[in-house]
Amino acid sequence: MKSYNEMSKEELMKEKESLTAAYRDYQKMDLSLNMARGKPAPAQLELSYGLLGAVDPSDMIEDGIDTRNYGGLDGIPAAKALLASMVDCDPEQVIVFGNSSLNIMYDQVSRGMTTGYLGETPWCKLPEVKWICPVPGYDRHFGVTEHFGIKMINVPMTEDGPDMDMVEELVKDPAVKGMWCVPKYSNPQGYVYSDEIVKRIAALEPAAPDFRVFWDNAYCVHHIYDEPEKQKKILNILDETEKCGHKDMIFEFMSTSKISFPGAGIAGMAASDNNLKDVLKTLSAQTIGYDKINMLRHVNFFRDGKGIREHMKKHAAIVRPKFELTVKKFKEELEGLGVGSWTEPSGGYFVTFTTNPGCAKRTIELAKEAGVTMTGAGAPFPYHKDPDDSTIRVAPTYPTLDELSQALDVFVLCVKLAAVEKKLG
Repeated sequence: MKSYNEMSKEELMKEKESLTAAYRDYQKMDLSLNMARGKPAPAQLELSYGLLGAVDPSDMIEDGIDTRNYGGLDGIPAAKALLASMVDCDPEQVIVFGNSSLNIMYDQVSRGMTTGYLGETPWCKLPEVKWICPVPGYDRHFGVTEHFGIKMINVPMTEDGPDMDMVEELVKDPAVKGMWCVPKYSNPQGYVYSDEIVKRIAALEPAAPDFRVFWDNAYCVHHIYDEPEKQKKILNILDETEKCGHKDMIFEFMSTSKISFPGAGIAGMAASDNNLKDVLKTLSAQTIGYDKINMLRHVNFFRDGKGIREHMKKHAAIVRPKFELTVKKFKEELEGLGVGSWTEPSGGYFVTFTTNPGCAKRTIELAKEAGVTMTGAGAPFPYHKDPDDSTIRVAPTYPTLDELSQALDVFVLCVKLAAVEKKLG
């Protein structure tokens, strides 16, 4: 079939009739399929059932710490080492929290607002606070900064990372206090920051001494393929900022949320010694300590970084066919039609589909009416405002292969129908 851009109005009208008939057939099927969130499938969760028996009641002491009792505010040393192995940092740079890295990020923004970082003025006392948001990006990040009334500034993402020319200009404003980053297998495109981008971030000279990069390394071990050349290594941001004399500029986050159980994993933050001491001051007022038995459970089950890597190969075996099916469907059904483009990530949890401008909302609306739930249009942008109305986050991991295949069939039909409608006005 030739591109929709090459079709006459009559040909487009005929195509619309054909697509509409097929669409109505799907509506009659009363489908209920979901590609809305990047959730692990039940088969992935079952990989971690061994965690449930990984703690022996007779052996609850770890590194001299009784995991059943109070204390150990910064986490047990073995859990620090486990999380540090994921991002190649020093265990002494890590604090272990609860199950959610998003919760840690929320708390860190809250600390900036209410107590300030390293003696700086709390942001709540300032007339305006601004934040750099690479887009498309992670909707829950933007939800945190929006919650605190922080003004979010869009910066375009490239395949190598954020547009650093814009970032370097924006940080000259002392009101700019932070920047969201998902550096490896970015949410939602699956991009990996290049060495040049990481070095330029590390070398930033922000006007605000309390400017912080929130380095959310959520997908650092979430490879889809085993081949090393497809796993795309990334520079260590903590090492790079120390080389530049900016070691206090980074908060790095990691978790086992999609490695073990999303609702019952462990999460941590790596940062400079100054930042860790600063966090522990307020943390001591917030809690007596996090779930050390769960930390011990994870240490006993995974043992070390090698154990995590071997476990992630099992995850990859489950999700790889789903990503490959997604890309295959897009290529077979949409390539050459002029209706959009898509990413082909080698890790992470999402594929980004970019429709023609002005078609994303309509595509998602059509899909919903045909029984396929997807992330809302605009979600990967601050305030849910996609300036081009073109970005759709596709989450292929949760459905079974059969369910995914059917959901994708509906989706590609909706992409075509929305594109034809737009062409015809």
